[in-house]
Amino acid sequence: MKTVFSLFSLLYFSHMLDIHLYNTFTRKIELFKPLTAHKVGIYHCGPTVYDDAHIGNLRAYIFADILRRTLEYNKYTVTQVINITDVGHLSTDADSGEDKMTRALVRLNKPFTLEAMLEVGTIYTEHFKSDLQALNIESPHHLPRASEHIAEDVALISRLENKQLIYRTSDGVYFDTEKFGTYGALGGLNKDPESTLSRTEQNTEKRNPRDFALWKFNTTLGWESPWGKGFPGWHIECSAMSTRYLGAKFDIHTGGIDHIPTHHNNEIAQSEGAGDPFAQLWMHNEFLTISDSKMAKSDGNFLTLKSLTEKGYSPIAYRYLILSAHYRTRINWSFEALDGAQNTLQRLYSFFKTLPESGETQRDYLERFTEEINTDLDTPRTLATVWELVKDENVSPADKRATLLNFDSVLGLRLGEQEELIVPEAVSQLVADREMARLKKDFASADTLRSHIQKKGFDVKDTKNGPEIIPF
Repeated sequence: MKTVFSLFSLLYFSHMLDIHLYNTFTRKIELFKPLTAHKVGIYHCGPTVYDDAHIGNLRAYIFADILRRTLEYNKYTVTQVINITDVGHLSTDADSGEDKMTRALVRLNKPFTLEAMLEVGTIYTEHFKSDLQALNIESPHHLPRASEHIAEDVALISRLENKQLIYRTSDGVYFDTEKFGTYGALGGLNKDPESTLSRTEQNTEKRNPRDFALWKFNTTLGWESPWGKGFPGWHIECSAMSTRYLGAKFDIHTGGIDHIPTHHNNEIAQSEGAGDPFAQLWMHNEFLTISDSKMAKSDGNFLTLKSLTEKGYSPIAYRYLILSAHYRTRINWSFEALDGAQNTLQRLYSFFKTLPESGETQRDYLERFTEEINTDLDTPRTLATVWELVKDENVSPADKRATLLNFDSVLGLRLGEQEELIVPEAVSQLVADREMARLKKDFASADTLRSHIQKKGFDVKDTKNGPEIIPF
């Protein structure tokens, strides 16, 4: 359905509005100015596809999606790149341990071959794409695989070699951070060099503990190179792929805060060390924690999107939960919080279904929403504005619908898709228990169970065809 916009709306977006974003490099909220008028290039560090992404990983892509949608909402033409790491990501930031992809070979009982490793990468890449779709995350314009850009990696390392910024050890080729004077500037870590060091055992052949691998030797799983058979380091891959699709200098580089100390500082060092400019703006999302610890596969404290859907939760409810906190705010995970998000989302869906079509966007709310989302992607404030609009008796139902659809082009809650009511397993069980109590004429227990159902955001309507579950 095509939304009818007011003349004000058309005039309001006829020119570029100011967007202010937090720059990790300067640690300030700054006025965003693209390198090229009306166009923005964004690079986001993608998943290492040795397993399914966990919901902590997926928070980063929701953040990246909101950034992209906000820029498009403001009439920018966006080119977004999210890479796929299917080789080169070792188990520690100190470039020690095995490639994470080889762990998958062992776990899945696959042969120890390059072909099998790339096959595993393909499987989990498709799982990742399915997660993005389920969360209503817009597909990136480019989703390059690291294994398909070896030539670009070799070319970039060769440029660094010509500038005498690399050296060779028994296990690979390393970047000499002592020769890059501003190493660690991102996040102000150059003022505390120890903060960029891995706490794991260091390679004694390194000239400096902060030096990082550009190429790792491996005669079994690797490609030919001027330095010997092997595979690229994780960091060089991102520099090579971002340059390939966005150019040497591009507008915005995003990722999780865990990338700041090592990965992103390494990207800057090798790209600028080769003589190229790099990203002009750096943005990072905070962690999703569980029991106040970072959610991580290595620690075994993680949940996948599939595990949530199997429990009866909507992926969009998880998206709503993430949007309810600012992207630079840490979220401590709980199923109670997800219950709240799903209940709130269901109420919004139920309300939206009652609204007639053919309305216009409401001027005051449009101005507020735009100012809020353009101020460093303040999604908690925009959600508050959504609910204020819902309750505002001075706005017609048709105009509410048009305005909510306008907002949803950024929020991505699928308001116009009329999602089916999603009932968690726990609620379904309570409803079944209540029905059993009613059949036994134990009405006191039935009332108690109904109270429990209502606390979870649902109610029960007794019909001749059985109980009907409705949002409370």
